[in-house]
Amino acid sequence: MAQRLKLFYLEKVFPELQIKLAKNLSKKSLIEESMATPSKPNPLQIPKLEKIVINRGIGEASQNTKLVESSVDEITLLSSQKAVVTKSKKAIAGFKIREGVPVGIVVTLRGERMYGFLDRLIHLALPRIRDFQGLNPKSFDGRGNYSLGLKEQLMFPEIIYEKVSQARGLDISIVTTAKNDEEGLALLSLLGMPFTGK
Repeated sequence: MAQRLKLFYLEKVFPELQIKLAKNLSKKSLIEESMATPSKPNPLQIPKLEKIVINRGIGEASQNTKLVESSVDEITLLSSQKAVVTKSKKAIAGFKIREGVPVGIVVTLRGERMYGFLDRLIHLALPRIRDFQGLNPKSFDGRGNYSLGLKEQLMFPEIIYEKVSQARGLDISIVTTAKNDEEGLALLSLLGMPFTGK
C-alpha cells in the first residue's frame, strides 16, 4: 500500500512544483531571449525525495554493549528498518578510540519507508517538541539537501518513555534531487515541513 505522503506528493506537490519550475524556466528564457515560448520542464527535473539517513553517534556508550544494543533497537523502531553499527576505521588516542570500536548507528531509508518516516516526523514528532518554533530554513547544504538534529528521541510516539535509559539525540539528513536550496525548500515546504517564517 502506498504511503499517504507519497500519494500527496504525486497528486498535489508534483503538479505545483512543475508550475513553479515552468515559471522559473520562462523567466530565464525571457532574460536570455533565446526562446519566444516558455519552455516546459521535463518531469525528471522536478525535485523529489531520494533518501533519508538517520544517524546517531554513541560516544561513551561504545564501551557498553547494552547501550549500543538499546540504541540500535531505538533507531530500528523509529525507522522500521534494521540499523547498522558503524565502527572506527583507525585508533585515535585523544578520544580514547581503538580501531574497530562502535562509534555510531546509521540507517538509510528509501521508497515507502522513507515517506512513512517523514510523514511521522512532520505530523507526530516535531509538534511534540517543547517550545517548537519551526525548523531553520538555512540548514540546507547548497545542493537542496536538508539536515536537522534532534536533542532527544522521546518526541517519537514509538518510543516508550519507561524503557528509555538515557535521552540521546539523533541527526536526520533528507537527501533530495533538487539542484539548489530554493528547490529543496519548495519541495519540503509543500510536503509540510514546518519551517520558520512560512
